[in-house]
Amino acid sequence: MNPALATAFKALKHAAGAERSVHLRDRFATDAQRFSRQSVSWNDWLLDYSKQRVSAQTMALLHGLWQAADVPGWIARMRAGAPINHSEGRAALHIALRHPAHKGPILCAGRDVMPAVHAELDKMQRFAAQIHGRHWRGATGEPITDIVNIGIGGSDLGPRMATQALAAFRHPELKVHYVANLDGADLATVLAGLQPRTTLFIIASKTFTTQETMQNAASARHWLVQALGETAVARHFVAVSTHLAEVARFGIDPENAFSFWDWVGGRYSLWSAIGLPLVLAVGFDHFRQLLAGAHAMDEHFFSAPAAENLPGLLALLEIWNTNFLGADNRALLPYSQSLGLLPRYLQQLEMESNGKQVDRQGLPLDCTTAPVLWGEAGTNGQHAFYQLIHQGGRLVPCEFIACRQPDFALPGHHEKLLANCFAQSEALMRGRTLAETTAELVASGMAAEQVALLAPYRCFPGNQPSTTLLLPRLDPFSLGALLALYEHKVFVQSIIWNINPFDQWGVEYGKQLANRLLPIIEGKAPTEGLDSSTAGLIAACKS
Repeated sequence: MNPALATAFKALKHAAGAERSVHLRDRFATDAQRFSRQSVSWNDWLLDYSKQRVSAQTMALLHGLWQAADVPGWIARMRAGAPINHSEGRAALHIALRHPAHKGPILCAGRDVMPAVHAELDKMQRFAAQIHGRHWRGATGEPITDIVNIGIGGSDLGPRMATQALAAFRHPELKVHYVANLDGADLATVLAGLQPRTTLFIIASKTFTTQETMQNAASARHWLVQALGETAVARHFVAVSTHLAEVARFGIDPENAFSFWDWVGGRYSLWSAIGLPLVLAVGFDHFRQLLAGAHAMDEHFFSAPAAENLPGLLALLEIWNTNFLGADNRALLPYSQSLGLLPRYLQQLEMESNGKQVDRQGLPLDCTTAPVLWGEAGTNGQHAFYQLIHQGGRLVPCEFIACRQPDFALPGHHEKLLANCFAQSEALMRGRTLAETTAELVASGMAAEQVALLAPYRCFPGNQPSTTLLLPRLDPFSLGALLALYEHKVFVQSIIWNINPFDQWGVEYGKQLANRLLPIIEGKAPTEGLDSSTAGLIAACKS
């Protein structure tokens, strides 16, 4: 850790002792302006962090982390196309995927990547027009009614989440399905409701060798060929890949292969051709709005100071909760059914990016990094795990997301949804003391003996920190900005923790071991050299 950053960490560690002793309800009781002091607006968004366990002095120290870690310098390096993914020798230029063509070049290794980016977007637009206009016909001459995206990780979670999030904008005559799991149940249940002659598959794999994706692709190909014959493959499969030789070997016309680049990490790839199923689900104009929202957040991140920078504030507050208050998890609580997959998407983005133990110099870290991220759409979560947050005795920082306007306007629903969202953050902040509980039960007419018996069960400690992000509505522009917000939040944290957020060697190791075990499970290799547990499990399966 550089000396300036070490000094900032030391000051924050000292501040944490004082902050722990102050209850959130007391902070609000003594500061009538706390909300206005600790909330930030951007466009028509509102980020309220007044229910976080921080004072103005602590926030100033956290802003100091931004400067001590040289976040502006790292932003400049990313924008310049420097190989900030140092362990793989690559740039991380997902910002280029939503950069408007008229705003000038973005360079990678001295070459402007923008012409290739916009050429691919134009190709996606033309393809979507063929599908939506019913000009692309299957092998029997019928139009396509169902799209099946086969991918995994970033090739699945991003477009799957966004397709659900933008359900209000879906194309009325086209259904988009997603298959990711290697378990045959995933593919089989999707295919059970489809007709081969009207189904188009998108195979999304950068290398066209990803085990899960290619096994599902092979099974889907077999399903199609059985019904329509070998020649039908070219009319019912397209690819998102950079490995055109493998695409052609599969039977897909390379003209129907969509590309992206090695400077696009999988979990940052929604904005690229990986977003093709989303384009088909909601239309290219709405996809353009998604890109515009992400670009608007990029511009905000690049220019706003730490005290007003939304990604920076989320990053700094989580570092405070994780490294100084001792939280090891965070609950993401979108009060939007359409954002129901957002926690899963962010699990990959945040935990795969920052779940690291070694810094950029290859040395062990002296602090913890990404907390465990979990969550569920409200109000469903209230009937599942909120009990633990309220009375379970753990520190659980919460992040609420709500929209002023609904994406599906059914009378009487949205007002109740917002009331529940705001009530939960208030309850987590305020809690309820024994005296308050007793007075409430007495006022209800309950007998004294019953009051004494029940009051302890109805007390809540409160003082659970939370942030609320209030959006105007859930539309493509807002969704794009929201996802870019979290991308940049992850980047800021990685800078302060001095780690590389763009590699994932732990994931690669698991794949390596799986490839070693496969021939043993298939009976083609002996079990010699395996530990007794792994050998025993394989033997049990064979028996």
